[in-house]
Amino acid sequence: MAASGLSATEKKVAFSLASVFGLRMMGLFMIMPVFALYGQHLEGFSPLWVGIAIGAYGLTQALLQIPMGILSDKYGRKPVILGGLVLFAIGSIVAAMADTIYGVVFGRALQGMGAIAAAVLALAADLTRDEQRTKVMAVIGMCIGFSFALSLLVGPVVAQHLGLEGLFYLTAGLALSGMAIVHFLVPNPVHQAPKGDTLAAPAKLWRMLKDPQLFRLDAGIFILHLVLTAVFVALPLDLVDAGLAKEKHWMLYFPAFIGAFFLMVPLIIIGVKRKNAKGMFQFALVIMMLSLTVMALFADNLWLLAFAVLLFFTGFNYLEASLPSLIAKFCPVGEKGSAMGVYSTSQFMGAFCGGILGGGAFQLVGAVGVFIAAIVLMALWLALSVGMKNPVLLKSYTLEAQVHGREQAREMASRLSELAGVAEAIVVLEEKVAYLKVDEHFDLREARAVLGSAN
Repeated sequence: MAASGLSATEKKVAFSLASVFGLRMMGLFMIMPVFALYGQHLEGFSPLWVGIAIGAYGLTQALLQIPMGILSDKYGRKPVILGGLVLFAIGSIVAAMADTIYGVVFGRALQGMGAIAAAVLALAADLTRDEQRTKVMAVIGMCIGFSFALSLLVGPVVAQHLGLEGLFYLTAGLALSGMAIVHFLVPNPVHQAPKGDTLAAPAKLWRMLKDPQLFRLDAGIFILHLVLTAVFVALPLDLVDAGLAKEKHWMLYFPAFIGAFFLMVPLIIIGVKRKNAKGMFQFALVIMMLSLTVMALFADNLWLLAFAVLLFFTGFNYLEASLPSLIAKFCPVGEKGSAMGVYSTSQFMGAFCGGILGGGAFQLVGAVGVFIAAIVLMALWLALSVGMKNPVLLKSYTLEAQVHGREQAREMASRLSELAGVAEAIVVLEEKVAYLKVDEHFDLREARAVLGSAN
């Protein structure tokens, strides 16, 4: 029987790769709360270019996320991850040395070219057992959330003491730290996890986009990160106008984010207990719309703005944590890699479009226009969510299959489908694995007996 907890190697993999992911994401996030305030000395500075600079990484991330994952499958995970971190460090240095906002935009685009998310997650899958993989991915996910919270604290403090260029040099240092972790701490994989779990297959991407449930989630993460990026073009300037000195912004952001994390937990518990993920999902959307309404109506009231930020992060945290899980539940069996590839691309494209929308709207109609545009987009997402289904609580398994021909693969899939608790089953001859979605009545030993697999 497999061990119920992570092995020493899996713990090392989880925390080292989570650190790499977290350091890199913190480097991307730290600019968000400070650029509109500390970038005003740059030649060409304008609200539109502020938005483009904040969101520029999203365009190159969106374009290269899937190709970099495919390259990691061909040339190895570590070389692609290390190469991506080098690009990220170079982009950070270019942005630090820039004296025009256009140079910063170019540096941010270079940062985004280090699109290593798919390769990092694939490496984590390569180095963990199937039954422990979800725990490792959860550790990485939590670290991303923590890195965002920490960036709201570190960004304003570093910018205050070292300026914008110091912030970008720190970002380059974080990338180099990530490279050291990958080289010295992350083990070298001896096998690759099944592709269906980790990497996007280009031939399946259109099918992911056409699936109505997945489309709602992909559109949702696009809107969520569009709104996040747009808000951080306008909100820092509003806070200054409301009387909060720019060097003290961390005193609002960081406690609000942490407080929102604790407020999010009851939403998760209620959704699980009542088996009503859809209802809590829609409630989180309403919370975000309320927060944006307060930002639009009470821009000169610091206490109400602080309350709005708390509400905003409560809804954001819940949705950011829920969406990947919903993608995994709704995606076809054996196609999680492709589903997550479309999801990640949508996420980063949302950040890019949010920068353009936020900067353009602020330049044309001011902060209120940014918040109203964000409310309209959240209302559109709420309307899209009406047709969303409550996900069935199923677990996913990826099991080794002793299969040697297509007829045998079809027979195995048929026999698996007849087992108690199996909702969906597919056997992939080329990968010699079976992908299963199962409920609580599933017996793992019966499935392994069908597959001729001992592990």
